[in-house]
Amino acid sequence: MSIFPPLNYNPGEPKSVALSGFFEEVKRRKVYRVAAAYIIAAGGIIQLASAAFPAWELPNWALRLVIVLLLIGFPIALLLAWAFDVTPQGIKTTPASAPKANLRRNLLVLVAAGVLVSAIAGFFLLLPRASAHKIDKSIAVLPFENLSDDKENAYFADGIQDDVLTNLSKIGDLKVISRTSVMPYRGKASNVREIGKALGVATILEGSVRRIGNRVRVNVQLINAENDQHIWAEDYDRDLTDVFAIQTDLAKKIAGELQAKLSPAEQAQMERKPTENGEAYLAFVQAHNLFVAGVEDIGKLKQSEQLYARAIELDPKFALALAWYSQLESWIVHTFDPTRERREKARALADQALQLQPDLPEAHLALGFSQYYGDNNFEAALKEFEIAQRGLPNDADGYLALGAIQRRLGKWSESTASLEKAASLNPKDSWVLQNLSHNYEMLRDFDAANKTIDRGLQINPTGVGLWEIKSKLAIAEKGDLSVAEQAFQSVKSMPMSNEEKLRIAGARADVFLLERKYKEGLREAESLPDDLFTSIPAKLCAKYYLIGFARKALQDEAGARAAFLKAKDLVEAQLKQSPDAADMRIQLAKILAYLGQKNAALAEAQRAAELLPESKDAFGGPEITAGVAEVYCIVGENDRAIEVLDGLLSRPSGVTVPLLKLSPAWDPLRNDPRFQALIDKYGAKA
Repeated sequence: MSIFPPLNYNPGEPKSVALSGFFEEVKRRKVYRVAAAYIIAAGGIIQLASAAFPAWELPNWALRLVIVLLLIGFPIALLLAWAFDVTPQGIKTTPASAPKANLRRNLLVLVAAGVLVSAIAGFFLLLPRASAHKIDKSIAVLPFENLSDDKENAYFADGIQDDVLTNLSKIGDLKVISRTSVMPYRGKASNVREIGKALGVATILEGSVRRIGNRVRVNVQLINAENDQHIWAEDYDRDLTDVFAIQTDLAKKIAGELQAKLSPAEQAQMERKPTENGEAYLAFVQAHNLFVAGVEDIGKLKQSEQLYARAIELDPKFALALAWYSQLESWIVHTFDPTRERREKARALADQALQLQPDLPEAHLALGFSQYYGDNNFEAALKEFEIAQRGLPNDADGYLALGAIQRRLGKWSESTASLEKAASLNPKDSWVLQNLSHNYEMLRDFDAANKTIDRGLQINPTGVGLWEIKSKLAIAEKGDLSVAEQAFQSVKSMPMSNEEKLRIAGARADVFLLERKYKEGLREAESLPDDLFTSIPAKLCAKYYLIGFARKALQDEAGARAAFLKAKDLVEAQLKQSPDAADMRIQLAKILAYLGQKNAALAEAQRAAELLPESKDAFGGPEITAGVAEVYCIVGENDRAIEVLDGLLSRPSGVTVPLLKLSPAWDPLRNDPRFQALIDKYGAKA
């Protein structure tokens, strides 16, 4: 006989009887009533907390904690209802009505049912909230509101915002929108959902700053841009010297809320104080604001220069200030004043910053710009920009710098990818798109170039530089001058700086020459007073070159010669300051060619090509090469001019068939059959 019972053996009472007894016992002990009352009460508490906690700016984890506690409490409430009863005489133990074995079994079933119900409820209540909390790791830091009584402290609020942005941009696991793209939202009633959509981010950080003497109060709120719910809020009330601790703490907490990984190196970078001197910091913030806001305003840049110098005077070990001061000097070299003294100053400041902090990303960026703008050493600059980008993985300017250098080295696809990345981090900045459109123009991808510049015009419909590029694209692609005329009409009513007015006047004169309206072009150029060119002397030389060209076309040989001689004196004076400037050398070569000094012109053209060959600079080099072809054309070396143009048309450059057909600069080649064959050859390809 087997000692095991048969498979269908069922000791005790039948299942139906057992379950019936269990439910009767639950009913007798009023467990149903307690469960229903608990569920209703818990639902009300959760609803109330969902509405009140965000209004009180409590963090999301507080609501989740309330839900978890209520879920844990449910099986406990069922146990208490089973064990005790509320009577007129008070709370008493519920008397048993069945054998102890059955009671234990029923109690286990009750606990299991309570836990199961809590688990199911938790799944439906907490999972959606947890999923909602796992938002995309992207953020935009809006301009902080200045609540200080002294409205001059607005720059200080901007400084706090900028430093928070800089700290966040060091976290590789985040996407951080650059300052330029968030500044348009200053002072505007913010619709967080619209801003998030426009900037392509999941979260928005808003804040306010109040400074009274050496006390600083900062209030911030991190908001989910998808549903406009507060994720987290914080208040800080500290001394001015503790402002860096505020910025570091903010960056860490934001990274934590967005579940972004923070490497030890990134954390160390954030925790380093740039200076212990409060006055030096304030001077730095003012300088930085002026630099960022005034990249095309030499007056603001010179004010910025003085304030950076003041910051370093107050704290000679302020490496971040040294790095940005160096970048400012390099920018002035690149845009306004390419003198040896400024180049040397930019390099010295960058070197000093790196000596103080060898791992400071901004210092590597500064050294890269010094090598780029000052030395034309693109390989060295690329290495520095790559180091800077690793330290500032979310910095749009770093990607812009990378893209600019990569195209100089002929790495067109890498350059375009870097510039597109910069545009994604700085979606409201048309400057990035101007640079990107230049890439497509050089590659003669005019469809992409036009779409890119149109994106820029959607951002900034009054952008003078954007209209200028759009006009040039139409000329280069189709020889179409109507877009330029449209642009001139569009900018008439726009407020412009002196530099922009000169730019437009020069472009207007250039278009008159392309239309062969030489009298109108001459009148436009001669109407510009020389003293307007004080800050940009290279443009003054261009003015007299244009006058000389127009007078020569009008067969005023004496007037043309006088203008070319004036242009020659101006460019030679500049070359004394910047002897290695290839663009000035090629300008001098063209002037000498028109003055009839053939050998000197060819020598200068060769010198320019040696200073900036296409093998060294695939972006700027073709412009110098085109200048060499123009010199050959002026002095009658037609075969050499056509040979050079043939090469330029076969590789990335700004030379196109419509331009060759339109520009009077190439008129000496018109009757040469080889030139016409060149036009036919590449015209058919286009």
